[in-house]
Amino acid sequence: MISVAFLVILFSVQKFGTSKVGLAVGPALFIWFCSLAGIGIYNLLKYDTSVLKAFNPVHIYLYFKRNSVKAWYALGGCLLCATGSEAMFADLCYFSVQSIQVMELENLVTNLLLTFVFLVLPCLLLGYLGQAAYLINNPSGEEQPFFYSIPGGMFWPIFLIANIAALIASRTMTTATFSCIKQSTALGCFPRLKIVHTSRKFMGQIYIPVINWFLLVVCLIVVCSISSINEIGNAYGIAELGVMMMTTILVTIVMLLIWQINIVIVLSFVIFFLGLELTFFSSVLWSVTDGSWIILVFAVIMFLIMYIWNYGSKLKYETEVKQKLSMDLMRELGCNLGTIRAPGIGLVYNELAKGVPAIFGHFLTTLPAIHSMIIFVCIKYVPVPMVPQSERFLFRRVCPKSYHIFRCIARYGYKDVRKENHQTFEQLLIESIEKFIRREAQERQLESDDDEDTDNEEDTSLSRVLIAPNGSVYSLAVPLLAEFGSSSNNPISEASTSEEVTADLPVDPSISDAEHGLERELSFIRKAKESGVVYLLGHGDIRARKDSWFIKKLVINYFYAFLRKNCRRGIANLSVPHSHLMQNGSTKEDEHSERAYLFSISDRSCIVELKSTAN
Repeated sequence: MISVAFLVILFSVQKFGTSKVGLAVGPALFIWFCSLAGIGIYNLLKYDTSVLKAFNPVHIYLYFKRNSVKAWYALGGCLLCATGSEAMFADLCYFSVQSIQVMELENLVTNLLLTFVFLVLPCLLLGYLGQAAYLINNPSGEEQPFFYSIPGGMFWPIFLIANIAALIASRTMTTATFSCIKQSTALGCFPRLKIVHTSRKFMGQIYIPVINWFLLVVCLIVVCSISSINEIGNAYGIAELGVMMMTTILVTIVMLLIWQINIVIVLSFVIFFLGLELTFFSSVLWSVTDGSWIILVFAVIMFLIMYIWNYGSKLKYETEVKQKLSMDLMRELGCNLGTIRAPGIGLVYNELAKGVPAIFGHFLTTLPAIHSMIIFVCIKYVPVPMVPQSERFLFRRVCPKSYHIFRCIARYGYKDVRKENHQTFEQLLIESIEKFIRREAQERQLESDDDEDTDNEEDTSLSRVLIAPNGSVYSLAVPLLAEFGSSSNNPISEASTSEEVTADLPVDPSISDAEHGLERELSFIRKAKESGVVYLLGHGDIRARKDSWFIKKLVINYFYAFLRKNCRRGIANLSVPHSHLMQNGSTKEDEHSERAYLFSISDRSCIVELKSTAN
C-alpha cells in the first residue's frame, strides 16, 4: 500500500511539469548517491574488505567454472546492477539543437561523463561491494540485502531517500515516454492524443493526460498482482535488454547509411555489442514465466496499436489520393466552380499534398455557395526536429489564376510546438501567401524580361541592320550622314545618346499591367480576409470491402475504427474555433465507391446536420 500511495503521488504531480518540480531532483539524487557510498564504506569496514578482490576479472572465469548453468542464469541479475543509471540521460531529449549549441555540446557531454565516472559509478560500486561484504557474514539477508545492511539509526531516513530517488527515476522515464509518444504521433505511428505543454521556456516539457493515467493504472495492477520483487526485476531486465539491442541495431543502420563508416568497423561494433547483449538476453529469456511475460505482452499490445494505426492511416490516405478530383473537371466547372463565389477565405483541411481532395466535391454539391478564395491546407510532420518559421508554409496554385485556389503545405517538425491560436495562424498564412504572390510576380517578370531581352536582341539585329543586295551592311539606328562627319561634331550623332534614346522610348505596358494585376490580387486577398475565414474540415472514414480477408475486416472495420473514434479529433489539434467551422465527412468502402457523407455546420448556437447517400 505504501508503493501504491507513492505511485499515486508520482503520477498526480506529472501535470505540473519538470520545471516546477525539478528543483528537488539534483539535491535528492546527490544525497541518494552519497548515501549509497556511505553505507557501502561502512559495511566494507565493518564486515569484510576482501570483497575488493572482485575487481580481478579472473574471478569471472572461476565463477562460471564452478557454477556453469547457474552462473549463466545469474547474468540477468548482473545486468540489473547497472540499469537505472541511464535514467539520468532520458531527459536529454528535451534539449533542442539550439540549446545544445548554446551550452556547447562538448561541455555537455563532458559534464555528463564526469558526473557518471566520478559520482554515479563509484557510489554504485561502493554500494554493491558493501552489500556483498554484509552477505558474506549474513547469508540469511539475501532477500533485502540493501535495507538489511543499513545501520539501525539510519534506516528510516535512507528509506525515505530511496523512495524519493525511485520516484525521480520513474518520473524521468515517464516524461521520456511522453516525448516518445509525441514524436510517434507526429510521424503517424500513434493515435492523436491531447498534449499539454507544461513550460513556456522549454519546448520539450510536455504532459499527456491519457498516457499518464494509463501508466498509473498499469503500474497499480502490476504492483498489486505480482507478489515478488524478483518478477518485476525480470520484467525490467528483458525491457532493458530489448532497448539496448534495438539501439545497437539502429546505430548500425546509421553507421552504414548516414555516416558510411568502413564495413569492418561496423561489423566489429555489431559483433561486440550485439553479441554481448544477446548473451544477456538469452539468460533473461529463461525467466519469462517468472514475470518477464508481462513486458512482452505489453510490448505486443503497443506494437499492434501502432501498426494498426499506421496501416489504417496509410490505407486511408492512398484511397483519398485515388479519389481526388481531376483537373479536367475543375476546368469544366469554370472559375466559379459551378456555384456562387461568396466573399471570404475557406481553409480546406485535408491530408493530400497534391491535387483536389474528393471531399471538396461534397462541399461544392452541398453548399449553396463557396468562398471567393480557397486554400487547401495540408499539415505535414517532416522527419526533422524543427522547421524554421520562414520555411513553415509552401504555396502553389492549384488552378488558373482566376480561380483563386491555392495549395498550402504547413510543415512541422516532430519537436515543434504548435502554440499559435487560429488568429495567429491565419495572420501567418495570409502574410505567407502575399509573399508567395509577390515572389511569383517577380519570377514571371524576370522570365518575361529574359524573353523580351532575347526577342529584342533578335529584333534589333533584324530591324536595325539592313543588308543591301551588294552585300553591304547598313545600320538603321544611326543616320547615314554620320558616316561623313565627325562623331564629336555632328549634332545628329550626338542626339542619339543612350539617355535621350531611352527617354524617347515608349513605356512597356506589360510591366504596368503586371503591377496592377499584382495589386489587384493582393487587394482581393485583403478584402477576402476582412470578410472572414472559415475552416472546412473533411472527415474521411474507411471500410474494408466485403470480399476482403477476415483479418483485414477485423483490423480496419473494428480496431482502426475504434482508435479513430477515441483519438483526439483534428478540430482540437488545430485549435479551430467552432464559430468558424464547417465539417464534411465521407465513408469510403473501398477504392472505387463511397457509401455516405455527413455535412455539418457548427455555430455558436446551433449544429445543423445533413445526411445523404452518394453512389
